[in-house]
Amino acid sequence: MTPDRVVLLEPIHPAGVALLEAVTHVTVLGGTDDPRLRHAVAEADALIVRSTRVDAGLIAAGPRLRVIGRHGAGLDNIDLVAAESAGIAVVNTPRSNTESVAEYVIGTMFQLVKRIDDVRGALRAGAFSPGSSLPGQVDRLGLVGREISGLRLGLVGAGAIGRAVARRASALGMTVGAYDPFVSAAAMSELGITAHESLESLLAGSDVVSLHLPGGPEARGILSADRLSLMPPGAVLINAARGELVDIDALIDAVTTGSLAGAAVDVFDPEPPARDAAILHTPGIIATPHMAAMTAEALERMAVEVATGVLHRLDASDG
Repeated sequence: MTPDRVVLLEPIHPAGVALLEAVTHVTVLGGTDDPRLRHAVAEADALIVRSTRVDAGLIAAGPRLRVIGRHGAGLDNIDLVAAESAGIAVVNTPRSNTESVAEYVIGTMFQLVKRIDDVRGALRAGAFSPGSSLPGQVDRLGLVGREISGLRLGLVGAGAIGRAVARRASALGMTVGAYDPFVSAAAMSELGITAHESLESLLAGSDVVSLHLPGGPEARGILSADRLSLMPPGAVLINAARGELVDIDALIDAVTTGSLAGAAVDVFDPEPPARDAAILHTPGIIATPHMAAMTAEALERMAVEVATGVLHRLDASDG
């Protein structure tokens, strides 16, 4: 019996590749510019992707496709309607990067609240004079940070990652609130999270806001200029979810004018941002290249889980 053919649009961790190679024929491509793409997809029984867009055209190019595997949590880069119409199963790895992203949120929160980038920049720029105590100059330069304990964390979305952030924040002495119309107040209460009935209420009562929503047209610009203005003076925003959730121009303005103390942005719309994009060069904004989930542990888990899911679906369709 001819083994199933699995195409990896991009390389994944060797542990996942090994699982696939044990029972299937695997082709590893170098992305959508790989000249082998169309031929490989035309012969593939399964396609595994990371963040690359899988549109109706690519799906139509694979008449044998039975499974699409998403190496990651979100599915907004896959045309689910086209996949369903073609009878193609879609699998993902919804919890594989939970811990890594939650740690990114907490880590960047510390950087922002403690003003780490600001004080390092001032030190490198020679803002501190000799002959005077450094702590006193930190105060005089307006570079004093805040204690994490006692601050209010607001989660926009209380799924697996949001809950993982909440656990860590609670351990640090923060109070945690969340807005998520799909999670009951009772379920949040069991986790020590206070449920908010509106996004506006959450924003107005949070010193740190972290976004944990899927993308999509209905979520585009959900953090608008008007909503950002509801956040208390000195608050910070962290977005490690989807770039389209935030009005970037409004965010830059809020940080530049001091309405917000800072922000951490790990996702963009589009990706990557242009080298001269203002978001990359605004003091007070930590911009990182969609790397919150990029830890050795998470990458191995994602590879193993997507390979396992794809193989399970192939076995089921063979039966």
